[in-house]
Amino acid sequence: MKNLFNSADAHELIERINKLTPQSQRLWGKMDVAQIFAHCSILLRVARGLDKPKRRFIGLLLGPLVKNTFFGEKPHPKNSPTDKTFIVSDQKHFDSEKANLIEHIRAFSEGGPAACTTHPNPFFGKLTPDEWALGQYKHIDHHLKQFGV
Repeated sequence: MKNLFNSADAHELIERINKLTPQSQRLWGKMDVAQIFAHCSILLRVARGLDKPKRRFIGLLLGPLVKNTFFGEKPHPKNSPTDKTFIVSDQKHFDSEKANLIEHIRAFSEGGPAACTTHPNPFFGKLTPDEWALGQYKHIDHHLKQFGV
């Protein structure tokens, strides 16, 4: 499966990001493209250990039950629920959010497993670096598909 430790997979995501414009329309969901860039950056910050959110009670209960599905072969379903702390509702600047996301993708990819957080995921708990890399790829891919790229 594709993951962000693979430089070709990271490059592919960046190429798809570069196809988006401020006018890109979502096929589902509520966030616009700049908000999605910010949203994906927030989760990459968590994966890199730059932010360390606390475990959520719902994650303690449900995380273990859905972990295999989340990290499995199937893509994330449309309109998957998002933890409210990761929803971006304020207006964002397209160019700066795009540059920020690309930088986070590159830093995560180039940093490899050694630069990946050991802090538990707020929903799933302890993850291996490979699970973080797979999860980040699938998450960004999901949102790029949301905008048709």
